[in-house]
Amino acid sequence: MIEIANCSPAQSGSGQMHPVLNRRTLLRGVGLAALAGLAACGTVSLPTGEGAGVSASATGTLAGIRASAGLGPLAPDQQLEQAALQQASYMAGRGRMNHTVGWGKDFASRVKDNGIAGAAAENIAEGRFDQQKLFDIWMRSAGHRRNMLDPRFTRFGLAYVRDGRDSEIRYWCLVLGK
Repeated sequence: MIEIANCSPAQSGSGQMHPVLNRRTLLRGVGLAALAGLAACGTVSLPTGEGAGVSASATGTLAGIRASAGLGPLAPDQQLEQAALQQASYMAGRGRMNHTVGWGKDFASRVKDNGIAGAAAENIAEGRFDQQKLFDIWMRSAGHRRNMLDPRFTRFGLAYVRDGRDSEIRYWCLVLGK
């Protein structure tokens, strides 16, 4: 129910004042309510939780990896971190690694849904290891290494979520973008 408080008074034949909905006010109220509903549906919250905010701590590691290949550093990005956190959360909730989430939503559609334009890549991992070991593992994998050393990328987001059944297991996701 939409309640509009901004009514303009009008007189009835009896001399009493009655609120009459002004058409413009009514349309404004309906429009604002619709926008509020859409905003609530499309709102992407900032990364929160234990595994959020780790992008900042990975900046130096990634800078070193890229410098060894003659590339500039990557900047941590909240939008990419949010996408990484969503994927890590999905994997932890299912107890398995996968680039595709429910309903067949692949990486490309998730990137688009998060408002990320241009080239992008994703590295995922699962295990009982810390951030340094994570990057060591990724550097020993040709595909993961290629993603981190792609010269098109300038930003990144890294996040993890712990497995709900075994808190020693972390589901990691790194999203790289332009």
